[in-house]
Amino acid sequence: MKKILVIQTAFIGDVILATPVIETLHTNFPNCNIDFLLKKGNEVLVKEHPFLRKIYTLDKSKKYTSLVENIREIRKEKYDLILNLQRFTTSGLIAGLSGAKKIVGFKKNPMSWLFSQRIAHDMENGQHEVDRNLQLLQSICPVVVRKPKLYPSAAHLANILTFTRTPFICLAPASVWKTKQAPEEIWLKVILSAPKETPIYLVGGEVDYDLCENIRLKSLSAHVLNLCGKLTLMETAALFSFAHRVYVNDSGPLHIASAMNTPVSVFFCSTIPDFGFGPLSDDSMIIEVKNLPCRPCGLHGKTNCPEGHFKCGTDLIIAS
Repeated sequence: MKKILVIQTAFIGDVILATPVIETLHTNFPNCNIDFLLKKGNEVLVKEHPFLRKIYTLDKSKKYTSLVENIREIRKEKYDLILNLQRFTTSGLIAGLSGAKKIVGFKKNPMSWLFSQRIAHDMENGQHEVDRNLQLLQSICPVVVRKPKLYPSAAHLANILTFTRTPFICLAPASVWKTKQAPEEIWLKVILSAPKETPIYLVGGEVDYDLCENIRLKSLSAHVLNLCGKLTLMETAALFSFAHRVYVNDSGPLHIASAMNTPVSVFFCSTIPDFGFGPLSDDSMIIEVKNLPCRPCGLHGKTNCPEGHFKCGTDLIIAS
């Protein structure tokens, strides 16, 4: 094979969990050109990836126009193989109309009837999402890389050196979904449990600034610094690579930690690790409230606790 395209147009975490596919393809086919199609905005995650030749972006704000443009450009490449990791119609159309010699994807994709090979995608058997993705390679090559990996550039590393002069920990308190987000008091307990005078960096996007600033002020600690909105995704990855430990929710920063093999503690509130999105770092700790009859309350997070008590968050216990 001379040309392979990988498609994953979902969220940040999904892109990161697709990287073992890229690593495995490169190991088996070192002279092959590997390209990637992802959602516009997520390309920063793989811009510096040494094994990718070309990156396509799907602009979901211009869905039809971007869809047609991508199909046109992809057809020109005449790919030997397309691996579609996404399970929704748009990605299925792009793969199905690509003109590739072989198309492999999941049966759940509504357009999978256009694929050469269809693989089952089971979220109820406890299998990790990385392993579900790697199933697409089962008839193509041996699986040799399971861990996700990101490649911060020298510039990314240089931009965070100021924060890495002494041992530190990172906290990523925010989540898009409130029921996947540990309550403020839990993050304050994490801060209190840290060794005295240890720098603690709160990380996230600009929209997370107020939450993290509130936690910083309540901590009454001069060693807590709010970095929300000040670091890019890849600068955050670079920062994580130096961290003594990071504390995260079941969200994007969890997968950044896995990709940098950073020691990580993960709060699982309304969701559970058995959905397949648990940590993959060598040093990983899962913190959850077990045996709650209402948990999990769904595959994804919710805006509010359906039961009104949010015990899966408030009853989390921080080890001393």
